[in-house]
Amino acid sequence: MSLRFVVILMTIIGITACSRYNSPSSPSVTPTAAPAGSTMVTISSGASTQTTTAFGTNPLLITTGTTISWLNSDNTTHTSTADGNQWSSSDIPPGGRFNFTFASAGRYTYHCQIHPNMTGTIVVQ
Repeated sequence: MSLRFVVILMTIIGITACSRYNSPSSPSVTPTAAPAGSTMVTISSGASTQTTTAFGTNPLLITTGTTISWLNSDNTTHTSTADGNQWSSSDIPPGGRFNFTFASAGRYTYHCQIHPNMTGTIVVQ
């Protein structure tokens, strides 16, 4: 392999890997409907530069059995990942949604794996 080929290949791989996290030119994603009776958490525009306000109300108080529906309204990909491993979304692209139902009472802290400064707390009573 020539050095030029290797440099071009590595450049393409780097661009592809980075585009996973921030690709404003990606096709728009139509969000699926939130489950009936769920509580919406909106990941707001510019969330990656926010901390405890990135996921909206913090802490969010809900009752046992409530489904939270995270909607990514930002222009970059995020996740919703529990600090105690109770849930972990895959990447939530712009316009995408992730749902999780809280079956047990407790205090659950979570973050975005891509932007760890984004944090939230859900209190289930």
